[in-house]
Amino acid sequence: MKRIVLFLAVGLSAVALQAKTLIVYYSYTNNVHRIVSDLQTQIEADVLRVEPAEEGLDYAADNYALGSALIGAIRNDPDNPASYPAIKTTVDNLADYDTVIVGAPLWWSNMAAPLQTFLFTYGSQMAGKRIGLIVSSASSGISGVEADARRLIPQGDFMSPSLWIRSSQTSNCHAMITDWLDEIGYEPGGSGIDNPEGFEEPRFIVRPGQLTVVGYFDEWSLYGLRGDEVLRTFERSADVSHLPAGLYVARLRYGVRAVSYKVRIGNERG
Repeated sequence: MKRIVLFLAVGLSAVALQAKTLIVYYSYTNNVHRIVSDLQTQIEADVLRVEPAEEGLDYAADNYALGSALIGAIRNDPDNPASYPAIKTTVDNLADYDTVIVGAPLWWSNMAAPLQTFLFTYGSQMAGKRIGLIVSSASSGISGVEADARRLIPQGDFMSPSLWIRSSQTSNCHAMITDWLDEIGYEPGGSGIDNPEGFEEPRFIVRPGQLTVVGYFDEWSLYGLRGDEVLRTFERSADVSHLPAGLYVARLRYGVRAVSYKVRIGNERG
């Protein structure tokens, strides 16, 4: 029995998926919501707002006592799912996105608890994706929120720097967002690289049990549909005969550009 890689395209040729961006955020005071609304005027992206499972909670009551307690529970046992407050927001198509921009309020020097729940649940599915971070706070620095993001998305490809927008700057954040997008080199699909001499748009070719890249590239990875990385290499060819049959996403990077391909690894009797 031999393994063979079949591309989901006519003639078994690789077809690049349209690179997509997801903005995921939580907003209690609506500062982050206003920031995300402005961001939507500058880039094309899908948007997902995280919502707590229990509605009507007053996180600001008694000097944010509830919010402080939620953050304390996570700090005390960050690896325990029970430490995170329940949310009703779900997502089942993270494999469709190359880039995820996280809009995060700061609570007690950390990322807001409901957003931590979302990333605790889905962060492993963001492996290899470009991650942008926008943080809103009154005045406190954002290093704790950045640390939370990296803990919750341990294999994310974080774009630097993060964008810090103070509450007093929210109403005039447009220029800050524009400058940040330029600073991180954001364009749909991660474009923004000067093509090197002899540049050839990279593509995959198919051989039984093997994937091979043709054209200029830096590295490529293969992921299961749940976001688990099963292969990462700088070599042009890789043996995939050991992988279980099924659908995978191949992500190929060159410079700051990324392109994705859906591939199916199957069995062929011979």
